[in-house]
Amino acid sequence: MSLAEETIITPKWVMTLESEELLVGHSVIIGKDVILAILPNEQALKTYPNAKHIFLPQQMLMPGFVNCHGHAAMNLFKGLADDLPLMTWLEEHIWPAEGQWVNEQFVADGTKLAISEMLLSGTTCFSDMYFFPEVVAEVSASMNMRAICYGPILNFPTPYGSGPDEYFDKILAAHDKFKHQPLIDIGFGPHAPYTVSDEPLKKVRMLSDQLKMPIQIHLHETEFEVSDALEKTGKRPSQRLDDLNFWGPDVQAVHVTQLNQQDIDIFKKAGTHVIHCPESNLKLASGFCPTHELQTAQINVALGTDGAASNNDLDMLSEMHSAALIAKAVSKDASALPALEAVKMATINGAIALGKEDQIGSIKVGKQADLISIDFSDISCAPMYDPISQLVYSASRHQVDHVWVAGHLQVKNKTLCHVDTAQLMEMAQEWADKISSKT
Repeated sequence: MSLAEETIITPKWVMTLESEELLVGHSVIIGKDVILAILPNEQALKTYPNAKHIFLPQQMLMPGFVNCHGHAAMNLFKGLADDLPLMTWLEEHIWPAEGQWVNEQFVADGTKLAISEMLLSGTTCFSDMYFFPEVVAEVSASMNMRAICYGPILNFPTPYGSGPDEYFDKILAAHDKFKHQPLIDIGFGPHAPYTVSDEPLKKVRMLSDQLKMPIQIHLHETEFEVSDALEKTGKRPSQRLDDLNFWGPDVQAVHVTQLNQQDIDIFKKAGTHVIHCPESNLKLASGFCPTHELQTAQINVALGTDGAASNNDLDMLSEMHSAALIAKAVSKDASALPALEAVKMATINGAIALGKEDQIGSIKVGKQADLISIDFSDISCAPMYDPISQLVYSASRHQVDHVWVAGHLQVKNKTLCHVDTAQLMEMAQEWADKISSKT
């Protein structure tokens, strides 16, 4: 490697998340796609005298956010059907709109819009469960964005296919196509226990074991989901899936607002991860994920935004803020989910949930250079006592200043480096005009 390929990043603070302490007076050196060193500033300059130097005097350098659940293409439905309960929102608005509009071009355009928004707000890796995962993967790879794409599996036809057999064929084909792409993983996304029967769930488990593909499923999202399952099957959804040997450390259960001790015991025994989507849960009045109780039970909890159709943004800083406040209110404990733990939920916990903790989620020599800087010169963060507290309780996504994914600079001075934003905005409005004219 030539010295010209190396970059020294010198911020005011470095939050590695390898320890609880912030580093001051240190630089992070990256080369190609990895973190090469973390050194005191003077030593960094002496060791890498010919490297490019980026000086960030009022900023904190930290790992990029890991958004563990979303539906990227649904950015094109943002604001289409607001202020409605979950099943009304799904059955009367979103599913009909998807049936009419979703195709490969819709997914490609919506994903490009979502990735652009995520990059500007500091997300460097996202997990997606939506139709045409191969298109999501293609767009993500072309934009140099790290993504885990979960192909949906449901009992019934969708714009993606006729039923489970076709879904499995397409997901496995996508897996074969992208298995050597370093930024992309393909997984199985059985939609929810109420939309997937036992046999496809058993097949997901079998294929995941064979191919080492991750699994993500919506679970216990609403009180109705659990009560309906008890009425129809005599079992809570978590218990039904446990009886199918579905759970494992490669599974992420999303939402999980309705829990009892039996559910917690199932997750803990299996090593299953919980993905908390606080703002989507609030907006759809789904309930509250008991994060403090889960973490007390040593269950890994990570954060996701859900899709922009049920959240209206893909802002992980906002999710951290909401998660921290909700945890305190739900547990009636002001010390629940302190700021540093909220940051971990948005970074290293997400990496662990996705099986990528050896690559991303913290700043460590040898890990991928997925990094972001937060500009604390903003008046909203003055005065400064504790940068981590200010990050969670005061900062906004507009303070994300630089973003690197696998060492590639994606955002510089709060501006996307490789996206024509005017063209992107025009494309999004064309979709909105077309969709609104037919609904």
